[in-house]
Amino acid sequence: MAASNLRTERVTSAGGVVVRPGADGYDVLICGRSADNLWALPKGTPEPGETMERTALREVREETGVDVAVDGLIGDIRYWFSRPQEGVRFLKTVRHYLFHPIGGDTSLHDHEFDDVRWVAAQAALKMLTYQNEARILRQALELLKEREEEKAS
Repeated sequence: MAASNLRTERVTSAGGVVVRPGADGYDVLICGRSADNLWALPKGTPEPGETMERTALREVREETGVDVAVDGLIGDIRYWFSRPQEGVRFLKTVRHYLFHPIGGDTSLHDHEFDDVRWVAAQAALKMLTYQNEARILRQALELLKEREEEKAS
């Protein structure tokens, strides 16, 4: 079915960038799936009545096993994908928040990913499968840098 014949649906999800101080700046929590050689930031779909921030907190906890606190909004990414067999193309918006860990353990992550690990931010930028997620990570690092500069002045 041609893309022009597909109905369009808008969908949302929320997640974010979890950072902690590391040996070379910041470490970032990323999620991996070996079957499709994927490295991604944690995110997921809102439950009915759930705010985007609450969704992000829940999804990060479920997918990583780590409890987090929100440090602010980073921004949104948007992208298209389609399911021609269902006659639908989707415009997806993913809202990303900046988080810091407050408890939990990566060994407690759910089944969606095979591997959840802390990685130096610069390595994570190279590992992330999707460039729009790498852009969100760069935005998060810039936000942290601005905050450090404000504290120093």
